Amino acid sequence: MTDAAATYETLIIRKDGPVDWVTMNRPEALNSLNPTLIAELQDYFGRLYTDQSVRIVVLKGAGRAFCAGLDLKASSISRADAGGNSGGGVVAGLKGQRAISEIVIRMRRCPQAIISLVHGPACGGGFAFALASDIRIAGTSARMNAAFIRIGLSACDIGVSYFLPRLVGVSVASELMMTGRFIDAARAERVGLVSEVVPDDRLEEAAQSYIDEMLTTSPIGLRLTKECLNMSVDAGSLEAAIAMEDRNQILCAQTNDMREGIAAFLQKRAPVFTNS
Repeated sequence: MTDAAATYETLIIRKDGPVDWVTMNRPEALNSLNPTLIAELQDYFGRLYTDQSVRIVVLKGAGRAFCAGLDLKASSISRADAGGNSGGGVVAGLKGQRAISEIVIRMRRCPQAIISLVHGPACGGGFAFALASDIRIAGTSARMNAAFIRIGLSACDIGVSYFLPRLVGVSVASELMMTGRFIDAARAERVGLVSEVVPDDRLEEAAQSYIDEMLTTSPIGLRLTKECLNMSVDAGSLEAAIAMEDRNQILCAQTNDMREGIAAFLQKRAPVFTNS
């Protein structure tokens, strides 16, 4: 991860122990998605799947925006060519489309908890990245929307039609997606889209409390919690969800970390987990 991260042009990766602070770094373009940023986000989140040294990812944007969506001004970008491919048509268009949507698939597939710190515009693909995260904290300047419908496309894009109604309900999701209107930080907190709203300059400070609490959990317990939550959202029945929960608990119960957790509780001290 370190060697690869050093070669990124549009991502800044700051490693703090088991936490990766990931900054989309195209501030002059409001961190909009050009082919390089698309490829680097896809690469970064793909590498996480087997990287147990990283437990938490904090995703944010440089400058005055989280991510303004697709860079429509980039010379090699069009909706039929979102991945920077030459030529047009269905095949090239689908390849470019999938290059972006694969990012959110990899965000959900990776076992690390993802916290998004959203300030300024989070539009289109940027909105999708926030929705695909596990926890969202908004700065007071945050403005989010499904921008796709405002440029002649469907608002159902990059997982938004999947994530948004599950987070805020079908009625609010329909409103936001059928109009393309912005939702500000205050309303986002009110409808449960974000966990809290803080001044922009306190976003990292706010994230730290979540990080500190998650790092008190066992590594496998945190990973399997994300996995089970993902599956339970779409579980066909209570029995299916409980079957996954039972499986995860039995797996965790066989670990040294579980024994350490019980010992620490009984001894009234902080546990020392070893991911074993």
